This record gives sequence, structure tokens and C-alpha cells, in this order.
Amino acid sequence: MENWIIRIAASLCAAGSSALFWTLGAFVVVPWREGRLLALKASELQLIGAPLLLGVLVAWGALHILAIADRQRHPGVYAAASILLVISSLAAVFAGVMWMRAHGF
Repeated sequence: MENWIIRIAASLCAAGSSALFWTLGAFVVVPWREGRLLALKASELQLIGAPLLLGVLVAWGALHILAIADRQRHPGVYAAASILLVISSLAAVFAGVMWMRAHGF
């Protein structure tokens, strides 16, 4: 039973990291479209850097929480969840970019 509670906590952390990665994708659109992604202002760097750093940390935490439940007993499940988290994080960034572009930003 406690393994399912641990997996639910890891899923909540993973959902939070996906939301942060979506925010990263949404905030990176404007400087990217203007061609100044490598010449960001300080405020834009904070808007892009904070979701990136926090998203990576929360995703890392989700993997460590998941490792408590599955790393030793079910290594295949842990590996699949790790790969799925990476894919969903990249998809969240892409979804944020597409959402902002669809709304004219």
C-alpha cells in the first residue's frame, strides 16, 4: 500500500514539473520569435531561468521519490517512468510554445 502512496506523491511532483516546463515553453516564445534568445534582458532571463531550474529540480525530486518505491523491486517500472518523465517534460515545453504561438505571441 505504501508503494502506491509513494507513486502518487511522485506523480504529483511530476505534474508540477510538467507545469513548470509548460511555463518555460510559454515564456521562451517571444524572445525566440524576435531572434534575440541569446541576448535576453535580466527580467526575461529570470522568466525563462526560474521555470527551467525549478522544473529540473522538481522532476529530479519526482524521480528520487519514485526510486524509493520502485528502483530496487521493479527496475523496469522505474526505468520506464524515468523515460516517460523526460518525454512528458519535453512535450510540456513544446505544448507551451505551441499554445503561445496559437494565441499570436
